[in-house]
Amino acid sequence: MKGVKLFGKVFVFISVLVTVAVFGVTFINPFGPTIFPVAGLISKEVKTDIALDMKFWKTMDEATAYIVSKKVNFAALPVTFGANLYTKGVDVRLVGVYSWRLFYVVASPDFEFKGFQSFKGEKIYTAHGRGQTADVVLRFLLVKNGLEPDRDVTFAYAQPQEIVSLFNSGKIKIAAIPEPFVTMTLSKGKVIMDLQDEWNKATGFKFGIPITGLFVTGKLIDYPQTVKLFEKSFKESLSWSYKNVDKAVEITSKQLGIPTNILKASLERSQYNYISAAECKDEVLAYLKKLNELYPDGMPKVPDEKFFYIVK
Repeated sequence: MKGVKLFGKVFVFISVLVTVAVFGVTFINPFGPTIFPVAGLISKEVKTDIALDMKFWKTMDEATAYIVSKKVNFAALPVTFGANLYTKGVDVRLVGVYSWRLFYVVASPDFEFKGFQSFKGEKIYTAHGRGQTADVVLRFLLVKNGLEPDRDVTFAYAQPQEIVSLFNSGKIKIAAIPEPFVTMTLSKGKVIMDLQDEWNKATGFKFGIPITGLFVTGKLIDYPQTVKLFEKSFKESLSWSYKNVDKAVEITSKQLGIPTNILKASLERSQYNYISAAECKDEVLAYLKKLNELYPDGMPKVPDEKFFYIVK
């Protein structure tokens, strides 16, 4: 009987490895601050049984194209963006959330901020495009504070590096951006709002914003053991980055072209903490429901339970 059980375990393990070998594993990650958590995978300091092909996306359209064309198995995406893809019928599932604090509003030194009404009549720049975290959360907060987005406050979008350049040259007054780009503006500006704190105040939540999640997509959804293998590698990479901050920052710097001292300073305003979908489901659902309730344009439909990839 023991021999049968042992054979079964060996068969399952071999099947998982064959699955990985047959499908290959392609992972897309944002070209931005969330390179820090995967520094261990990029450098191969974190060993994994998975043959990993990692690519970086720079725009929401690019990320969507990868997923819809079925050219990717795992993706790091803004949670709101992944939820909206799912409710539109795109085959993505949330495996876990690992970024909970990144976003701040910065302004030029002469901008006098006295609360949300100070934004009336202003233009706010934010990264990538409509529907990403800062865009959705800031719009929600404006509505909550009696302002109408796109009428009382206008929005503009650009790549984060471009926003930093425009801000530092005095062409932008206000921007809602993530670290490390916040740190890159502080010689010419100031932080006027912590979006995570404002979210907590407005909603009664305590843990910040479920910003970036690890998603599985396509055919690997049907192979939970492979998903668990990749999730394990991802968590080990995040752990390695925090245990080897100098090395991880150097790897991130080489990818982004951002000085290591800026990246290291930005970690003081960042929070990476991997929590599985099973553990953070209630928090994420409450977040998405609150957005749907008060800002349905940004979250037209709340995903059902199947959005959460939970392996029993």
